[in-house]
Amino acid sequence: MAFLIGVVIFVIALLVSVMLHEAGHFLTAKKFHMQVTQFFVGFGQTLWSFRRGETEYGVKALPFGGFVRITGMTTMEEVDPADEPRSFRNQPGWQRGIVLAAGSFMHFALAFVLLFILAVGIGVATNNTTIGNVDPCVPRTVQALDSGSLTCTAGQPASPAKVAGIRPGDKIISIGGQRVGNWTELGTAIRKQPAGRPVRVVVERGGRDVALTVTPASISGRSGSYLGIEEKVFQRVGPVSGVAFAGSTFGQILSESASAVSRLPAAIPDLFAKDRAKTAAGNVSSIVGAADDAGQVVQAGGGWQFTVEALLLIIISINIFVGAFNLLPLLPMDGGHIAVLIYERVRAWLARLRGRPDPGLADIQKLIPISVGVFALLVGIALIVLAADIVNPVHLT
Repeated sequence: MAFLIGVVIFVIALLVSVMLHEAGHFLTAKKFHMQVTQFFVGFGQTLWSFRRGETEYGVKALPFGGFVRITGMTTMEEVDPADEPRSFRNQPGWQRGIVLAAGSFMHFALAFVLLFILAVGIGVATNNTTIGNVDPCVPRTVQALDSGSLTCTAGQPASPAKVAGIRPGDKIISIGGQRVGNWTELGTAIRKQPAGRPVRVVVERGGRDVALTVTPASISGRSGSYLGIEEKVFQRVGPVSGVAFAGSTFGQILSESASAVSRLPAAIPDLFAKDRAKTAAGNVSSIVGAADDAGQVVQAGGGWQFTVEALLLIIISINIFVGAFNLLPLLPMDGGHIAVLIYERVRAWLARLRGRPDPGLADIQKLIPISVGVFALLVGIALIVLAADIVNPVHLT
């Protein structure tokens, strides 16, 4: 059930993202008084719709995107002469550029706002070994540990960290003689300590190092030893720091997305490999893979902050990737239409320099073979990744 909840949350978030993308095109086109005849979520047969003014709004059967139909988007479209003055192609170049870029802008704006909310409202997970909380007792089961609200009963043993005197705010420097600098290293060091055998732990407290002796415990059904300390500290920040965090994280995710795309050709052979998660193909995913990740995140539990943070980062990453990918100068994507628009404006500028009239709109029909080829290539790659996510999914650890 928890897995299904995660998938449903992801699907709803994806539909909202699609609606916002199309709303970007719709609102800017309306702002410039272009004629917009349809605003739909999905493709295929119409399930439900209504008309307000000149625009039909509705939902179609296949929830694989959405569209806004603006009159006269290309030179190939036949337009009633009475509607031509309000057609897309009859508007100034700068207005057409804004309408085309508005979809990706909405993805970027949504991602930035969610990152800001994550930093200011939920808290940023610090990547150091400072203790956020010490569990009062040893959980009886893995489920009790993952519940996020540990309840202790009489006779239940105190957690090793509590017995040893570890306090919230302590920063663990080393365990068993092994220095640790982040939670990944700390978690690995804790898990490999033998349960029931005392181990020396050095913490930084009040600016000085304090040596403590901890006897790790074990939990039924869980591999590795247990100390009873939080693995992350979620620290809320102020609005200014929230904007800075959103900006820097946005840039990092954008860079990682570009890197993943650049590695895609080399990753394709490993999509169906048994050890896919350990290869570059482990970082390549379709919508199905992202939905599976969301389900695994909710199923894993571990406290609401961990779950919400992970879900938001999945949704944020998808929006940044889709927004950037949509701006690539390839038809039929918005970026391809923007590239054509730029070509038209450059051509018009050169014509003016030579004292010649504006050549007008570019003939999109000449680009159809290229567009079909690009579209077929993208669909082919998408289907391969989709198949891999179905038959050889990547399991989060």
